[in-house]
Amino acid sequence: MGPESRKTRFVCVSDTHNISPADGAFKLPKGDVLIHAGDLTKQGTYQELKKTLDWIDQADCEVKLVVAGNHDITLDLDFYAEHGMYFHNQHPQDPKACVGLVKQYKSTIFLNHESTDIRLMKQDGPRTSFKVFGSPYSPRRGLWAFGYGFGGATKLWDQIPLNTDILITHTPPKYHCDESSHGGSGGCETLRQTLWRVRPSLAICGHIHEARGAERVLWDLAHLNVKYKEHLTRYWEDTNANNKKHSLLDMSAKSPEPLQNRGPWISASKTMQDSRLAKTSEARPLSPWVPQDHHDSTGKLEQAFKNGYPAVRGQGGEPPSGRCDMEALDGRMDRKETCIVNAAIMASSWPYRICGGRKYNNPIVVDIDLPCWTSEEGNEVEVVESEATELVGSASERQKG
Repeated sequence: MGPESRKTRFVCVSDTHNISPADGAFKLPKGDVLIHAGDLTKQGTYQELKKTLDWIDQADCEVKLVVAGNHDITLDLDFYAEHGMYFHNQHPQDPKACVGLVKQYKSTIFLNHESTDIRLMKQDGPRTSFKVFGSPYSPRRGLWAFGYGFGGATKLWDQIPLNTDILITHTPPKYHCDESSHGGSGGCETLRQTLWRVRPSLAICGHIHEARGAERVLWDLAHLNVKYKEHLTRYWEDTNANNKKHSLLDMSAKSPEPLQNRGPWISASKTMQDSRLAKTSEARPLSPWVPQDHHDSTGKLEQAFKNGYPAVRGQGGEPPSGRCDMEALDGRMDRKETCIVNAAIMASSWPYRICGGRKYNNPIVVDIDLPCWTSEEGNEVEVVESEATELVGSASERQKG
């Protein structure tokens, strides 16, 4: 028997660009976890950051998870050192002070291309656990922070651990929640391919304001001839998009259509590592969701890496066949579906006057089931632990891995 699972509520926002609930632009509902997927500010000034972090800190959610975005330029130290005066020539900002400000908010976990394990501890909460990875990066377009070129995408997104349950990126993946008003698909193809391999329950993003919404992607894990294949995409219709009611996306176990994603999941008490899962069967954890034996008795998993593993990267099939992406599939076939959510609050794009003025979206509230942590785990740690509370270093250092 796997552990008990309970409904966990995520309140998702992105691209608030210095607006807040107090401004009347949107109402922030209560939840278990608040996620902000970047672009907290217009141009990353200290005062903009403080205003946004203040309302996030006051949000009625046990845990707040935040990544920066391309507009939060002072949080990308290398970028600001080179280009900061282009934005702030009249009022230069101190990027180290901005980073220091972020660290002052102890209730907020800032993820700078890194992962952490979360355990919800409130007695009246769901008391569930999950692994989250968050990243501020987006494909480089124009002079903005946290940008990467096509050549660095694979190395960048390969740093996402395969056992990630919740993924937060500023950029959307290619062809999902990424269509702009200019008629193009602005997401990242390499990130889409990484989603096929990781298959998190939720992938929360923003960046493309007009693409706000949600899509459920059912991955094709059996196809032998087409890599990174998708079986089906279903689009969410937000019936409350034009009013102030909650925009709720219920994929919990008791909903009409629960999310098809069950483990394997690593207990937060067993690992706080940021590295990817080891490529040997001995290091692969057993799933507490669906008991099964992942031991590679045939040795085919290890042999697959010796015999040119990259050739089958992204290829479906039946493990332990050496012809499929064994690292992504072996013992992980129950991770079938990912819900991709673009949670942009700003509905219009710059220049706003040409686009009909500033318009705003509701936060997207997402309900999914997650495993409860055991009492043994709870005795070890009494608060939410994180190795990702510091926003330090530069964008170039992160991309070096």
